[in-house]
Amino acid sequence: MAITALIAGAGTLAAAELPKSPEVKETGKLIMANTLEYAPFEFIAEDGKQVGINIELAQEAAKLLGAELEVTRIPFPSMVPGLAAGRFKVAWETFAATDDRLKQVDFVMFIKSGIVASTTPDKAPSFQGENNLCGKRVGVIGGAVSDFIADRLNEECKAKGKPELVKSIFPEGKDIIQAVLSDRLDARLDDATASGYFEVTSKGQLVVVPGLYDVAPLGIAIPKGDKETAEMLSAALNELIKNGTYKTIMAKYGMTSAMIEEAYVVDAADKIRK
Repeated sequence: MAITALIAGAGTLAAAELPKSPEVKETGKLIMANTLEYAPFEFIAEDGKQVGINIELAQEAAKLLGAELEVTRIPFPSMVPGLAAGRFKVAWETFAATDDRLKQVDFVMFIKSGIVASTTPDKAPSFQGENNLCGKRVGVIGGAVSDFIADRLNEECKAKGKPELVKSIFPEGKDIIQAVLSDRLDARLDDATASGYFEVTSKGQLVVVPGLYDVAPLGIAIPKGDKETAEMLSAALNELIKNGTYKTIMAKYGMTSAMIEEAYVVDAADKIRK
C-alpha cells in the first residue's frame, strides 16, 4: 500500500518565474511517487525524516515553484505502470530511458551513473576477469536498469559456453543487501552510486567488484507527452544547477561524479545524451 507523506518545503518563488504544470497550479502541491528506500537517493534518517538526493532535490524544486511537496512512496516496479495509468504525474527516481519505457513515459534527466556488482569481501576474489558474473546468483530490483543488464550479461554467458547467471528479482535494494549478506545471493547488481554509498556507510560489509556494466543518464519519469510537467521539472532542476543547490546536495552524498551540466527532456531514444 502506498504511504503518503507531506514534506514541508513551500517557500517563496524563485526570482525568475518558473513554468508550472496544471496540477501544481491547481493544487499548490508538487506531488511525486518515490520508492520505499534506496540510499543515497531516498531513505529515512535516524530522526525519522525523509532524506536523500531525490527527496532533497524535490524539496528544493518545490520551494522554487512555491509549492508544497507531497511524496507517495510505492515500490519501484509500480511506478511506470502508475504513470501510464494516470495515477500520478511525477515518479522522481533514477530511471534509465529504455526503449520499452519510452513507449509508456517520458523522462527528465538529472544525473548519470553506471551499473556495478557488489559482494561480501570474502567472495570478492571470485569476481575477477571477463564475464565475472557467469555462474553467480545475482539480485536486482525489478524493472530497474540492473534487471535488463542481468539478462544481457546472462546471454553473453550462454554465448560463451559459461555457466548461466542466476537472476533473482526484489522490490527494494535493502532486500538484496540482506540476501547477499546471508549468502542467499552471491552479488547485488545495482547503480554504482548507490553501491558505492553502501560500501562506505556499511564499512565494507559489501564491496564493489571490478567491472562497469553500463553507463547512462538517469531521470525522473513523467506521463508520455506531458510537456507542461517536463518543462516545469527541467526548468526547476536547471535553476538548482545554476544557483549551486544541485551541486551542494550531490556533494553532501559524495555524488559529484554523477552530476550532469543540464537537465533535459527525453521522449525518444535519440534524445539521450551519452
